[in-house]
Amino acid sequence: MKIGVAKEIEMGERRVALIPDTVSRLVKQGIEVWIEAGAGEKAFFPDAAYAAAGATIVSDTAQLWGEADILLKVSPPRERENGQHETDLLHEGATLISFLDPLGSPALIKRLADRKVTALSIELIPRTSRAQSMDALSSQAGVAGYKATLIAAAALPKFFPMLTTAAGTIPPAKVFVIGAGVAGLQAIATARRLGAVVEAFDIRPAVKEEVQSLGAKFVEVKLEEETVAAGGYAKEVSEVAKQKTQAAIAEHVKLSDIVITTAQVPGRKAPQLVTADMLAQMKPGSVVVDMAAEQGGNCEGSEAGKDVVRNGVTIIGPTNLPSTMPVHASQMYAKNLLTLVQYLIKDGALALNFEDDIISSTCVAHAGEVRNQRVRDLLNEPVAVK
Repeated sequence: MKIGVAKEIEMGERRVALIPDTVSRLVKQGIEVWIEAGAGEKAFFPDAAYAAAGATIVSDTAQLWGEADILLKVSPPRERENGQHETDLLHEGATLISFLDPLGSPALIKRLADRKVTALSIELIPRTSRAQSMDALSSQAGVAGYKATLIAAAALPKFFPMLTTAAGTIPPAKVFVIGAGVAGLQAIATARRLGAVVEAFDIRPAVKEEVQSLGAKFVEVKLEEETVAAGGYAKEVSEVAKQKTQAAIAEHVKLSDIVITTAQVPGRKAPQLVTADMLAQMKPGSVVVDMAAEQGGNCEGSEAGKDVVRNGVTIIGPTNLPSTMPVHASQMYAKNLLTLVQYLIKDGALALNFEDDIISSTCVAHAGEVRNQRVRDLLNEPVAVK
């Protein structure tokens, strides 16, 4: 069994799929690990550390992609500078494990199926206790929530904690977090550690206790419809529910120094929760960090990868936040992949039991077929490969 780790070519991607520690564990199990030269450099893991862990450093990209039984990546396969798409480097029967954005890029999954590649999309790991240690979507969301709060703190022209000084008492900053999933909960915890007063909102009432356990106030809105999708994710709600939500959170946005939005729906445009009217009522110097900017944004006027100033309010639309903390983001992602790979390999060979919920949920392409029904439904419409 030969596992290959590819060097990422996505612009701004600094993470790596395995770190030396996880490599050494696989090697001890008798698995051969190939690392593309320079794969870990941007995450501060040099080739020498991989070699010391027992990996083989491979400089030939085509050789690594073409000969690996299992290829591990962070970002989905893309077109290279020479015009060749990375999927074309994989051999028939190879297995690819990576973030694949199957609902956003269904044609990529079809392309992998046409190559007869077995593709496992890491963001589809079910959110169950049995799969918790493999859940890379959660581990990376936690990194993103932490970093988003630090970005907000750096942009805010005020202190976060309450300070009692000879020049008077300075009140603490008010932070409002919209969306209390993994990213939101980490944002809440980080803001509280920095001394802010924190409120949070989520359409899922079940997260109330988690929010309160972190020392934040939970803003409740009663919606007369189901708000939880499969796996515990927030569900896209009706226009009536969206309007009711906006009306409920408007006053909290108005009074906040910082608003951090995290609300995303897999495969859908992010719900717009913070309107231009709400922004106009915020105090000059306030900050909005829109973590859903890449998905269309929760805040009206936010732009992915840019800082926009409106009426004195700074709207920040960060992209790929986990990549800005590549050391620990890679460490966590590598542990997720290690656990998944060890789960999949039996007696030195890949064993895919499609009766298993982890495997059936995660495997989006196998034996020339697209296995995920939602992806198959999307493929009925013309979609270009990213």
